[in-house]
Amino acid sequence: MTLTTPQPRIVDFSTVPGVPCPCGTARRAFAEVADFPGTIHLTEISVNARKHYHKTLTETYYILDCAADAELELDDTRIPLKPGLCIQIPPGVRHCARGEMKILNIVFPKFDPADEHFD
Repeated sequence: MTLTTPQPRIVDFSTVPGVPCPCGTARRAFAEVADFPGTIHLTEISVNARKHYHKTLTETYYILDCAADAELELDDTRIPLKPGLCIQIPPGVRHCARGEMKILNIVFPKFDPADEHFD
């Protein structure tokens, strides 16, 4: 019996195609990795983000860069943003980005577009 050693995985986000999402454009990594329980997204958020929620997904936004007036609306509370902030968004919380920003979005379990819901 041969045991295999898990290997590190490297993703160059500049080679990952962007896909439209309620917040702008997302580049999603590690969805195809069976033994990794989540996905990592590099997301460029536009000023016209749509308020949405997830029934099963937990998202963690790490703010890489943002406009001076950028905010994250969580249910009915607006949080001013700045680079370096990290915000965990549990299932059921309606959320919407306001203003332009670039974030790293860490999603558990794996992202499923069927779990994007709009009121």
